[in-house]
Amino acid sequence: MTSTLTPASGPSDNAAAVFSPNALAGKVALITGAAAGIGLATARAMAACGARVMLADLPDSEGAEQAQRLIAEGAQAGFVAVDVADPASVQAMVQATRARFGRLDIAINNAGISGADGSGIRRATADVLPETWRRVLAVNLDGVFHCMQAQIPVMLEGGGGSIVNIASILGSVGFAHSAAYTASKHAVVGLTRVAALEYSARGIRVNAIGPGFIETAMTAPIRSQDASRDMLIANHPIGRLGQPEEIAHLALFLSSPAASFITGAYYVDDGGYTAR
Repeated sequence: MTSTLTPASGPSDNAAAVFSPNALAGKVALITGAAAGIGLATARAMAACGARVMLADLPDSEGAEQAQRLIAEGAQAGFVAVDVADPASVQAMVQATRARFGRLDIAINNAGISGADGSGIRRATADVLPETWRRVLAVNLDGVFHCMQAQIPVMLEGGGGSIVNIASILGSVGFAHSAAYTASKHAVVGLTRVAALEYSARGIRVNAIGPGFIETAMTAPIRSQDASRDMLIANHPIGRLGQPEEIAHLALFLSSPAASFITGAYYVDDGGYTAR
């Protein structure tokens, strides 16, 4: 497919300018949390490199509209509504992908939520509401588990594939007032390594990415306050926050044949945050 996708915004180049436009030709990619942010940037990057992409997100998201934009730009794309916390919904998502495109080669398990409660408040560990803890773990950890359980059998049928789980830098370090989020992302890294041990010899590579603070809707509340934004920037030696496309390009690399010997890895993409 000759892509007509427009260049990505931000400091990074368009995926087709960094990778071959045919790098993922013939591959089918499923991306959760794909209506915006890192998920959408990854879907666009995959499509720019020739993959057929299925965007998945909540029913009330803009996922369907984003899929239509990709189609209008020359990509082969679709959208499926999903609640990753619901195993049945996840199974239906994977089956819809196979029904639409015939196979599944790449899965980017990106859907996630922050640790803020229903009022948008981030609480210290002793004050975290039980319902907040359960919801964050249900989406961020259980969701990745449900996705892999549904994706792996389909990939095995097709001879293998690549799974990339989007964790966080909080999969390796702590951050105050983020107990549930940090716990979930540490667990995603561990789950990634276990699955890699189990399935790499059968043709499925499983890796994780730990983004730093990226300019997405999830980080908007903390970025909206000048003092908080300045503090975050100061903690990134590169001198700025990240852009979704920069995480998408790492996900693209890990999903490509260029990463054929990489599995069980956890890559931080954080502007030097964890190097401090």
